[in-house]
Amino acid sequence: MRAAYFETTGAPDVIKVGDVPTPEPKPGEIRVKVFAASINPIDTYIRSGAAPMPLPKPAITGTDFAGVVDAVGQGATRFKAGDRVWGSNHGLLGRQGTCAEFVCVEEKWAYPTPAGVPDTQAAAVALVGITAHLGLFQRAALKVNETVFVNGGTGGVGSMVVQMARAVGAKVITSAGSDEKAMMARELGADSVVNYKGDDFAARVKEAAGAGGIQVWYETQPPTDLDRTFDLMAPRGRVVVMAGRAARPLFPNGPFYVKGLSLFGFAMFNMTADEQRGCADDINKWLAAKQLKALIGKTFPLAETAAAHQFQEDNTIRKAGTLTGKIVILPTE
Repeated sequence: MRAAYFETTGAPDVIKVGDVPTPEPKPGEIRVKVFAASINPIDTYIRSGAAPMPLPKPAITGTDFAGVVDAVGQGATRFKAGDRVWGSNHGLLGRQGTCAEFVCVEEKWAYPTPAGVPDTQAAAVALVGITAHLGLFQRAALKVNETVFVNGGTGGVGSMVVQMARAVGAKVITSAGSDEKAMMARELGADSVVNYKGDDFAARVKEAAGAGGIQVWYETQPPTDLDRTFDLMAPRGRVVVMAGRAARPLFPNGPFYVKGLSLFGFAMFNMTADEQRGCADDINKWLAAKQLKALIGKTFPLAETAAAHQFQEDNTIRKAGTLTGKIVILPTE
C-alpha cells in the first residue's frame, strides 16, 4: 500500500510517500480502507520530535481516519467488513498512523460513521471533536444555561466547542480575528463574537457575559494572561487548558482561590478508550442531527502530505493566518 511516512524526526521534508507492506489485523483489530485522514498540530509535533513518543519504523503520520472496514482480526466483534467507521488516537504512543491506504486499529478506537456523513467530515471531526467534548463535559461538566467562552471559534477545537455547547443549551461567547471569521462563528451557533485584535477585548467579553460572568472558559491557545481570565470568571467557574507545551504563565493565586475557581488540564491521548467512546457517541448523535460539522480549510492528496504538514506548521507555529478549520488528506487521490 502507499503511505506517508518518516524514518527520522525533523522538518516536514522528512516525510516520504511510497509503498510499505499492507498491515494484517491482529486479534482485536480491524483493518480500515482509509478514504480520509486529517492533520492536527500534534502530528507535526510528533514528526518534528517536539513531542517525543515511541514510534514504529517507518512511522506513518496521521491521527484521524474515516473509511470502510476491509478485514476483521480474530476476536474483533464490534464491526464487520463493509462497515463505515471513523476514529482517532493513531500515529502516536507506538500506534501506526492513518495517512495511508489502509490502517489497522484496535476496534476500541473505532466508531460507526452515521449514514449520510461524508468521510471527510468524520475524519475532520475526530480529534478536535473528542478533545472539545472531553474538555467541556468530562473535565468542566458543562450544564445547560451556563455561559462558555472559547478562544478562536473557527479553529479546529474552538469550532467544536461552539457547536457542542450550543447543542446542550449553553450560551456561547467566542473570539475571532476578522469580520469574516466572526460571521462564521455566529453561523456555527455563537451568541456573541469579540474581535481579539480590537481594543478593550476584556471589557467586551465581560459585557457579553453579563452580570453572571463566565462559568466555563475553554482555552485553546497557550495561556498567557490568567489574571484577565480569572477576572472574567463567575464564582466557582472552571477553566480548561489543553494547549501550550512551553507555556509558563504567571498564576494569580489570590483571585483563583477567593473566587473558588477550578483549573483543568488534559491531553486527549492520555484519556481512556471508554472515556473517548462516550464522546464519540454524542458526536455521532450531533453529526446525524446536523448539529455538528467540521470546518475543512484545505485538502491534500496523499502525495502532498509533507506540504500539508508545512501548511499546518505555518499556521500553528508561525501564525500565518491562512488556515480556517482542518486539513484533510485524501489517500485515494
